[in-house]
Amino acid sequence: MVSYKAPLMYIAGEWTKGSGKPKDVINPATEEVLAQLPGATEADLDRALESTQRGFKAWSGLSAEARCDIVMKGCQILRERAAEIAPHITMEQGKPVEEARMEIIRAASIIEWDVQQGRRAYGTIVPSDPGFNRFGLKLPIGPVAAFTPWNFPISSPGRKLGAALGAGCSVIIKSSEETPTSTCALVECLLAGGLPPEVINVVSGNSSMISAYLIASPVIRAITFTGSTPVGKHLAKLCAEAMKPAVMELGGHSPVIVFDDVDVAAIAKQGAAGKFRNAGQICTAPTRFIVQEKAHDAFVETFVNAAKAIKIGNGLDKGTQMGPLANPRRMAALEAMVADAKAKGATIATGGSRIGNRGYFFEPTVLTDVPDDADVVNIEPFGPIAPVIRFNDLEEAIEIANRLPYGLCSYAFTNSQARSFELAHRVESGIMSLNHFGTSQADTPFGGVKESGYGREGGYETLDAFMITKFISQKITA
Repeated sequence: MVSYKAPLMYIAGEWTKGSGKPKDVINPATEEVLAQLPGATEADLDRALESTQRGFKAWSGLSAEARCDIVMKGCQILRERAAEIAPHITMEQGKPVEEARMEIIRAASIIEWDVQQGRRAYGTIVPSDPGFNRFGLKLPIGPVAAFTPWNFPISSPGRKLGAALGAGCSVIIKSSEETPTSTCALVECLLAGGLPPEVINVVSGNSSMISAYLIASPVIRAITFTGSTPVGKHLAKLCAEAMKPAVMELGGHSPVIVFDDVDVAAIAKQGAAGKFRNAGQICTAPTRFIVQEKAHDAFVETFVNAAKAIKIGNGLDKGTQMGPLANPRRMAALEAMVADAKAKGATIATGGSRIGNRGYFFEPTVLTDVPDDADVVNIEPFGPIAPVIRFNDLEEAIEIANRLPYGLCSYAFTNSQARSFELAHRVESGIMSLNHFGTSQADTPFGGVKESGYGREGGYETLDAFMITKFISQKITA
């Protein structure tokens, strides 16, 4: 039996319950209350802001090499504790425990890349007239406010902490209300590696109050957010009012274009594995399967069989391939989407219903003949629902893929180099995978276009949002 460690806030170098109203943390597989989540008040946030100012002064004063060495030690501890932390992620979020363990390893690799980039944050030297030096410095922007989601409760905080710390910034991080313990465990590992105590503050509680208060504070100089497009738009307005830069990694509705010149059965099996991983609660999940007419029926047959074969259950149980949805809000949203699609003429090829009456389990669902006005092909399902759409030629496929205002991730499968070229250049997304279901890694840029956000995490761009370029013009004196 796994012993659940209740979450705390970390403010001014101390773990604390704070003074705000607590909230239940629920196990989505059993609907049992795991613990009480502390709630931050404005007084708690003021303490965190004062702390992060002190932390920024201490952290930015270290060399990039010293910062890197400290964080790398914390990442090693995170790797060593992966098996211990993973069940907590599963109990809070629902994903199979092995997926949780792999997410922890991924978080470590992301942070390691980011802090090493801090050692390569080179400035520039500009050719000058005699008697002058002209150069550009890369400097940390200042304290950062980070807001993270529940679907990847340790790798998403890892992206934000790694980049900010690598740039030399301090951070106030607010974890999701559903999955708070993961952030606590990550911060504990970084502190154990030698991170100065006030470089990171962890707060929790009322999301709208906390985000508005932190963004408005003159202490905070940059914001990074991962979450839904509507919330991202609201936070972007707050950032604009305060004239603060932000990274916004928002929702998607990833198209998967499958031409009839490929191994349709193999791609259908891979697509089902990708779609139903984490119960479909992934912003980059393959979501709208756009299949050429000649290959459509064969694709659907294999995809449905693969969906039916998925073992669903508590993520702590051995052999579980798909756990529950994270919360009852997702359950209600998916039920409404299925009902809407069916009413508008779609066919439920498999699934479509809740499983049992305890835990937020939902059947892997495949819909065919889905009309353009159905909610499921216009609103990100963020769950185990896969609509399959027919197309005839390249132009129609691209038109369907680009029809929505989202543009985070896309996938396409064809053996034609000419088609691949057209797809790579014309499908509107920040990330595209051709002939496989991979997405970005720690060393590659991650982010969207259109209403899927702006800014990039990972790759050589990973520090950009957290650094300023300061130009220095120096007249040489005796």
